[in-house]
Amino acid sequence: MMEVTFYDRESEIKEIMDTMRTKPRLITFVYGPINSGKTELISHLIKELPDRYAPFYVNLRGRFITGYEDFLNVLFEIDEGGVIDNVSEYAQSLVKDLKILSGIPIPLNLFEQIFEKKDKSKDMFKYIERFFGEMSKKRVPVLIIDELQVIGDLKIDGLLIYKLFNFFVRLTKELHLAHIFVVTSDSLFIEHVYSQAMLEGRCRYLLVDDFERETTMDFLDKYQFSDAEKEAAWDFCGGKPVYLVELVNSGDREKKACEMFNVTSGRIETELKVVNELGAKITIGDSICDVHYENLIDILRKFVDRNEVAINEVDEISKRYLVKENILFVDPLSKMIKPQSQLNLHAIREVVRDA
Repeated sequence: MMEVTFYDRESEIKEIMDTMRTKPRLITFVYGPINSGKTELISHLIKELPDRYAPFYVNLRGRFITGYEDFLNVLFEIDEGGVIDNVSEYAQSLVKDLKILSGIPIPLNLFEQIFEKKDKSKDMFKYIERFFGEMSKKRVPVLIIDELQVIGDLKIDGLLIYKLFNFFVRLTKELHLAHIFVVTSDSLFIEHVYSQAMLEGRCRYLLVDDFERETTMDFLDKYQFSDAEKEAAWDFCGGKPVYLVELVNSGDREKKACEMFNVTSGRIETELKVVNELGAKITIGDSICDVHYENLIDILRKFVDRNEVAINEVDEISKRYLVKENILFVDPLSKMIKPQSQLNLHAIREVVRDA
């Protein structure tokens, strides 16, 4: 299998590094369609950070989190070596040799104390604030949480997500202790966050999108694609990095592109068929809403001659269903909706032509 290297995210890297060169003031949301390379970008960036930064990367992808206990086990990296009660001394002891961690380090005895408390969030935030406070005297803490929407509905004395955001605002805008990055491909989550008055003026947004055509062609040139292979790649897959990597490692690239198109169009066709024959429901807030096949088709037909449509052109139930099923992507900043990928766009056009 051919090794595919990280490629052409200079503008995004520059924007993030420009943010990190200043005093922490805002939460940064890194968002974009599924498989657009957000996690790859962050992973590459972490490896290239100068030593003055101390990165802590927490990935919630695929984690089954039903309560604070589960969240604490993901958020913290437990240090089982010895009993340590002084957070300041513990943080200072880690400053020099601290590498990239998959959680915030905490001595086992302090973790157990938090775990046993009734109000776990209060003690959790208190420890992190003290730890980052000490760490910031020598290095700049950088907390990155990938797929934070996993805990979006977790309720324990109120929504945990709101408590977290309030705490993130304290770490950035109030105390200037740490840079906070939230990475997500859930555009409904970003849309919800964007609409929250509590975060107005307290966060920024960085879109990591699929490659443009010129960037895609340059990428494919690196792996000796023929002109016919490049056109097939763009026509079927567009600039979706994960799809391009699949083509790079395929023996018959044009055939692989056709296969990917058939799988995607088949998936969308099946989703619509299920709704048409069996019906579907979606929960919005406290309401359970019916999803209507005819409304879905009406929305998808808008993409027959357009690549994107305005949010106000579609009904909310259908929009949320199609986004939830990873068929469409919402960008709340531009107030536009588009397919999750070029592959989805062509598949949608194929499916609605026969609907």
